[in-house]
Amino acid sequence: MTNLLLDLPPLSAARFASIEDRVARLLGTGQDVVITQGEALLPLEGAIRATAGPGTTALNVITGPYGQTFGDWLRDCGATVVDLAVPFHTAVTAAQVRDAFAEHPEIDFVSLVHAEAATGNTNPVAAIGEVVREHGALFYLDAVASVGAEPVLPDAWGVDLCVIGAQKAMGGPAGVSAVSVSERAWARMAANPNAPRRSYLSLLDWKERWIDGGRRTLLHAPAQLEMLALEACVERIEAEGLETVMRRHASAAAATRAGAVALGGGVTPYVRDAGDAAPVATTLRVPSGTTASELVARALAADPGVPLAAGGGELAREMIRVNHYGAEATRGAVRGCLTALGAALADAGVSVDLAGALAAAERAWG
Repeated sequence: MTNLLLDLPPLSAARFASIEDRVARLLGTGQDVVITQGEALLPLEGAIRATAGPGTTALNVITGPYGQTFGDWLRDCGATVVDLAVPFHTAVTAAQVRDAFAEHPEIDFVSLVHAEAATGNTNPVAAIGEVVREHGALFYLDAVASVGAEPVLPDAWGVDLCVIGAQKAMGGPAGVSAVSVSERAWARMAANPNAPRRSYLSLLDWKERWIDGGRRTLLHAPAQLEMLALEACVERIEAEGLETVMRRHASAAAATRAGAVALGGGVTPYVRDAGDAAPVATTLRVPSGTTASELVARALAADPGVPLAAGGGELAREMIRVNHYGAEATRGAVRGCLTALGAALADAGVSVDLAGALAAAERAWG
C-alpha cells in the first residue's frame, strides 16, 4: 500500500535550510536560526547547557513554572543562580531586573519567559532587553508561547538565544522547534568546556556540521512530516499576515477578559493588570467555593471542543485557562468558552450573566 504522508521523497538539505530562512524572516532576525528536531524543551535545555557552567552567574526570572525549570537546569550546570520571582498574577518589570543587576553586578546571563501560557502573563522583553544590554549579559528568551500572538524581535531586543515553538499561537506542529543564536552566544558555547557535543542537546554540532558547512549536509534524518507541517504553518501565517494573526490573538484575549468580567458570579481575571496579560491565553480565577478542575470537567462534558483547561498542579483548584491560540483565536472559540463556562457555573449553583458576557466579549473584539 502507498500513503501520501509516508511515501514522500526525503527532505533535502536545501528545503530544510529554506524553512529555517522563513522562520528567521518571521522573527525579523539576521542571526543564525537552527530548527531542532524535537519539542521546544530540546532547544530550551540545550541552549542553557551550551552557554552556562560553573563560571556563570545567572539571573533567572520566574513568572511561572517554566522559569522555575530553567533555574533547575542552570544549577545543574554548576551556575550560580539569582532567582527573581514575582507573583504569577503579574509580570516582572525592567526596574526589578535593573535592581537585581545593582545587587549582583557579576550577573552575566539572564533567562526569561516572554509569555507564560500556564499563568497567562507576559513580560516586557523590549524594556528588559535594554537593561540586559547595558550590563553586557547574555540574554536567553523562551518565546514558545508568544510567537505569533505578539511581537517577538530578537535583534531589536538584544536577545542572544530566542527559542520558539509552533504548537501554540502559530498553530503548527509540536514536534519541531527553533532557536535563533547570536554571534555572542556561539562564542560563549565555543568557550564552554561543558557544552554538549555529539549529543541531541548540542547546538554546537549544528553550528559546526550544518551552518559552518554551508547547510549542505544534515546531521541526521529530519522529522520530515513535522518539518513539512512547520513549513505549511509559516506559509499560512505569511498568507494571512503576521500583524493580522497577532491582532486576532489580541482581540481574543480582550474579548475573553471582558466577557469573563461581565459573566460575574465571582469569576475574575487571574492576571490582575490587563497590561500584564498575555494574548496567547487568558487565565481566570474561579469563584470561592468552586474548584477549577471540576468546572472545566463540567464545561467539557457539555462541549468537548472548547479550548478550556484547568491550571496545572496546585493551580488546578483556582485557575481556568482559556487557550485561545492558533486556530482557536476566533470569536466562535471565545463565545464557546464563555458559554460552556457559564453553564458549568450555573450547574454548580453560581449565578451568572451569560448574555451580558457574550455582549461584552463582542464589544471588546478589536
